[in-house]
Amino acid sequence: MTVAGDKIDYSAMNPTETALVIGGGVAGMQAALDIADQNYQVVLVEKTPSVGGVMAMLDKTFPTLDCSACILTPRLSEVSRHPNIKLLTYSEVTEITGEAGDFRVKVLKKARKVLEDKCSGCGDCVPHCPIQVKNEFDQGLGYRKAIYIGFPQSTPLIYTVDTDNCIKCELCVKSCERDAIDLTMEDEEIEIPVGAIIIATGYELFDVSKYRRLGYGRFKNVINALEYERLINASGPTGGNLMRLSDGKIPKSIGFVQCVGARDVKEGVPYCSRVCCMYGVKNAVMAKELQHENVKDVTVYYADIRAYGKGFEEFYQMSKKRFGIKFIRGRVAEINEDSKTGDVFISAENTETSELLEQKHELVVLCPGILPPRDLKELADKVGLNVGPDGFIAIEHPASNPVDTNIPGVYVAGCAESAKDIPDSVAAGSAAAMRASITLSKGGAS
Repeated sequence: MTVAGDKIDYSAMNPTETALVIGGGVAGMQAALDIADQNYQVVLVEKTPSVGGVMAMLDKTFPTLDCSACILTPRLSEVSRHPNIKLLTYSEVTEITGEAGDFRVKVLKKARKVLEDKCSGCGDCVPHCPIQVKNEFDQGLGYRKAIYIGFPQSTPLIYTVDTDNCIKCELCVKSCERDAIDLTMEDEEIEIPVGAIIIATGYELFDVSKYRRLGYGRFKNVINALEYERLINASGPTGGNLMRLSDGKIPKSIGFVQCVGARDVKEGVPYCSRVCCMYGVKNAVMAKELQHENVKDVTVYYADIRAYGKGFEEFYQMSKKRFGIKFIRGRVAEINEDSKTGDVFISAENTETSELLEQKHELVVLCPGILPPRDLKELADKVGLNVGPDGFIAIEHPASNPVDTNIPGVYVAGCAESAKDIPDSVAAGSAAAMRASITLSKGGAS
């Protein structure tokens, strides 16, 4: 590998000493770090401007209620500082050819319009930008400027110009003392030779608006779980203050609806998403913990509680005994709104008592299932990877080859293979890293 100034000549990298990791979530970062620690080079490609994935949006993790940022931020720092890891954020893989030990990967590096070697992440440009748009990182609940970073710990800490909304007034250019903003920058295609590939593209959430009867998109006080995460997060749009979107009021009664877009054959999602029960319970606990004096009633409507992991059952029982969370077993039929107060009414059947219920809540949180990313099939087709009937990357065998795909030298980690929680995603990232390292050590030979 040769370096000219701060510009890396990726084409000169040795494929038998280099791995590609696609996706910068917690699984992809773990895989990159484990390979890099074995003294191989890693190119980590992430399509958004920062690594971190969905975990960066979360407030706490289950079942320990550890701070998500406290776990993730040191990992972000490790990835950015590791001498063997090269970050290609705001970039997408466009083509993969070759075989184990000698893949050729083309990556489209999108123009940030900000020079990475000059930007210090000071943010002095932001107040001068006159354009304000909804912040995707805050699930559209907060706002950002047309020149932005997604969150305070963004890695790399380099600003990005949103060209779709930039009006080219150049006020940000004039305000930058380091001359780091260049609105004439163009996208760049990079070709990288690598010996092994790990796909860790993460997941997306089911679109809960498909269930019109549940009121999402129609009633302001019906939100999804990730929006709720941003509301309770200290770095979120409300500074961690739990409030209703309709009037800013602290909700005294909150309902959590489980299995929205999971285990539904009609919607093409027949599988259990594994994490919904526990993140729903965690969010119910957080409502009590954050606003213990104000939130009087928290109810979880569930089909089954699947508390399968270490400490999960204990966490579930603790939520009932210590925090007084109520659990009603039954599918929710519909949700309606009192137009005067903004309160919402859940109609459901308690299947344990056969009782028909209509419960009033001031806020309802829908807990969606996990889906493979929309562009995962396209990426799989580029490589020739098999995809399972659920849309995730197919593996050779869940017991003997849990991260191996049908293509030698290509491995899968995290939610690109199936729905997983954070510990399982980290474990899968380490497993994929070990398999990739073995491929590199053999020069691609199986």
